[in-house]
Amino acid sequence: MMAIQQHRLSLERIQRATAIIDRVFLNSPQIITEQLGELFGCRMILKIETLNPIKSFKGRGSDLLAAGLQKSARVMCASAGNFGQAMAWSCRKRGIPISIVAAATANAYKIERMRALGADITLYGDDFDAAKMEARRRAEAGGFRFVEDSADIETLEGAGTIALELLQFPMRFDTVLVALGNGALFNGMAYVIKSLCPATKMIAVQSEGAPAMVESYRSGRMVVYEKTSTIADGIAVRIPVQQALKDMEGLADDTILVSEAAILHAMKLLPQHAGLVAEPSGAVGVAAMLENRELFKGKTVATIICGANLTAEQVERWL
Repeated sequence: MMAIQQHRLSLERIQRATAIIDRVFLNSPQIITEQLGELFGCRMILKIETLNPIKSFKGRGSDLLAAGLQKSARVMCASAGNFGQAMAWSCRKRGIPISIVAAATANAYKIERMRALGADITLYGDDFDAAKMEARRRAEAGGFRFVEDSADIETLEGAGTIALELLQFPMRFDTVLVALGNGALFNGMAYVIKSLCPATKMIAVQSEGAPAMVESYRSGRMVVYEKTSTIADGIAVRIPVQQALKDMEGLADDTILVSEAAILHAMKLLPQHAGLVAEPSGAVGVAAMLENRELFKGKTVATIICGANLTAEQVERWL
């Protein structure tokens, strides 16, 4: 509880955010999925954050952040794709120009959508973290406002509104499984849930092929990798954000790393049993259940389908 009391987040600010964020991102569906529940021997609830203009939860935080920008602002960020789409959408809405640096290897569909939303795109480096370093350099050199997902507090506050909605569900949750990338989604949600329902177990899920955040949290020291190897590009972090690790303190009850095979299996289960398409990052909660079934038997479990941006080739190959 001490970590909650001293956290930089506050319930009051997160509650106020619901009046600022565009309603197109709010009150997303949250449903009991009986077929997946039967498969895992539990009561399973899915919170679906993909039925919005960018098919991702990121619009909540980006819209809150953009609402506080000056009209004259010149904004720059880095993105694997979903945060960039969210910032492009929210900046276009307000007539604010935005430049985004993405890796040369980034998801082609996400790049196409960022451009369609009016962003100026630069491709740089082999992965997200290389792109972020370049974006920061360009922002400092050019006098841009550099926006960093999970460091800028609005990105966490936006994610926190997901938890406020989830807790309106008529059941109390034993466990909530949340994808862990840079940390905004997990930390924003976990802060709210631990503040209001401290008995609920919060589990952060990351890919075995990109374990830097989980390993840093487990060891209590910064763990950096030279490269990642996962299809879950949305959570493929090799250099953790130090502020995000600090924000996680006292919020994560457990962490799980999942295999690529489990992610692919989970992606196939979602359309079959819930009628949902998810990108790899959006399916890692289900993947964690596949590989740790005993942890969830007889429990009431929720997970977040946090993104659904796939190329046509990925749909054909994975689904």
